[in-house]
Amino acid sequence: MTRSPAHVDRLSLEDVNALSTDAFTHYFAGVLEHSPQYAEAAAAQRPFKHVEEIADAFRTAVQDDSKAAQLKLIRAHPDLAGKAALAGELTAESAHEQASAGLDRLSPDEFAEFGRLNEAYHEKFDLPYVVCVRENDKDSIFEGARRRLANTPEQERAAALHEISRIARLRILDLIADGNGK
Repeated sequence: MTRSPAHVDRLSLEDVNALSTDAFTHYFAGVLEHSPQYAEAAAAQRPFKHVEEIADAFRTAVQDDSKAAQLKLIRAHPDLAGKAALAGELTAESAHEQASAGLDRLSPDEFAEFGRLNEAYHEKFDLPYVVCVRENDKDSIFEGARRRLANTPEQERAAALHEISRIARLRILDLIADGNGK
């Protein structure tokens, strides 16, 4: 299991550049949901001069992958306030992020609304609604989901990948001592 951002010893950029490919892949395995292959691809882009280059390496690895692999990555993300959250089956990173936006403290009506939105997303796009919850609050998350339901499947795939890159960037910042993570 990956470690919660609050429970990881953060490495310096110099230390990250010195890691073996296996150690780099293991350290950054939680950056993209259940997709450590992108950490391995990012490792090949070293040395990094700045933490933002690490985020760019992950984004490029995803962009350069096949459409099928991108869809698999999107589908690896849990529904917001969904069954996995209720069952305690989220990755440490996702659980921390959903809690930061208050998604672990929803009213019954809000929980039901998330259920309806999640169902609508799966029905229309065969994808979960993916958003960088750390950059939103529950009201903006609801509004964004309603708005994005008007997207075409291709627009939604692009929107989800954009949000995934934002999530990855924040997770990377959490792991680097000289990054801006908290």
